[in-house]
Amino acid sequence: MATLCKKCCSYIFSLGLTALSLWLLLYQKTPTCSIEQFDVFALKETTTTNNNNSNNVHYDLKLKNRIINKGIYYDTLNVTFYEKNNFIGNAIFSPFYQGYHKGTHRVGDIEARGVQWENVTAAMMVFRVELATAVRYKHLLWKSKRHHLVVGADLKVNDQGSLVKGKGNKGITLISKAGNNNNKSRFELLGMLDILVFIHFL
Repeated sequence: MATLCKKCCSYIFSLGLTALSLWLLLYQKTPTCSIEQFDVFALKETTTTNNNNSNNVHYDLKLKNRIINKGIYYDTLNVTFYEKNNFIGNAIFSPFYQGYHKGTHRVGDIEARGVQWENVTAAMMVFRVELATAVRYKHLLWKSKRHHLVVGADLKVNDQGSLVKGKGNKGITLISKAGNNNNKSRFELLGMLDILVFIHFL
């Protein structure tokens, strides 16, 4: 009986190690992309640099690697801005590498072309930002295939020209329904692999 219990404990321990190894091998999370700052100078009532008549928009894009054991290689970042459905500008950033659980910022200014500022009467304006790129995950000995990342979000700007942030003064996260579906499928795959490993040890 003791020998049987010892074998059962050994199987359970081996199962746990196998499941953990598979999880670490397959686990991937898309990076978190958020707008931390979005200043529309044409809407600001007071300024020390005479930007009140400027069409420039200043933004701060944050990218966060949420994985603790994998780095991320980004292809070229394509960031596009809209006012309602009207294109107002874009920015392109060169490819780069991001280490484990690291965050980085891409900051810049765009000239909001085509916006009729003199016709703005609402207390709040809504802009939109969309980001498109592809990422590869750095495993211990190899890189994953490219995964397309396309995310976006609406940005509410008050009559002072400042971004209306979320609770706790948090930035606005860019989201993608397709990304959520991919994560769900990945977790379902991990669950099936765990079941197959368990059956193997029975």
